[in-house]
Amino acid sequence: MFTFAASRLRLVAASALLALASAPSTGAAQHPSRGPNIPQVARTAGQFSTLLAAVNAAGLTETLVGRGPFTVFAPTDEAFNRLPNGTVADLLKPENREKLVTLLTYHVLPGRVTAAQARTVSSAETVAGQKVTLRDVDGELRVNNAVVRIADVPASNGLIHVIDRVLMPQAAPCDANSSARRGW
Repeated sequence: MFTFAASRLRLVAASALLALASAPSTGAAQHPSRGPNIPQVARTAGQFSTLLAAVNAAGLTETLVGRGPFTVFAPTDEAFNRLPNGTVADLLKPENREKLVTLLTYHVLPGRVTAAQARTVSSAETVAGQKVTLRDVDGELRVNNAVVRIADVPASNGLIHVIDRVLMPQAAPCDANSSARRGW
């Protein structure tokens, strides 16, 4: 429990520092597209280096820097370490880029979805076109089999929910349209 409290404190502090550092000095209201974006907040938190490397390898960094808004279920480095040995290295290979894109976009919802909003629905469609299940179990928000450890971390272009597992999309049915396109 202490680990999660310390991680949350680091993440919130990093987000606040980035917001202060990027705020205009005139005191004028900040434009929504200014301030730390999702990748900047994740980088500053220091526990998402695997996720950021995967986003970069998939060519999705510019997308996540964009206006959004996006809601990202962000697996920590520890979550990626739970995967079978060699999985991350295999996904980062250029020939597996489509699989990586599908995996990563399965962690993203279009729009800004707070934890409170997520608790009011049973599922949500991801940017990958597949649904994730959402439920509250004894006060913990769950996304499929992952627990949201830190919710509603603000970024200029959306929200981050820190999760303890990597979400795995369903394999696409074997037909000419989906299996060739997604590589699953």
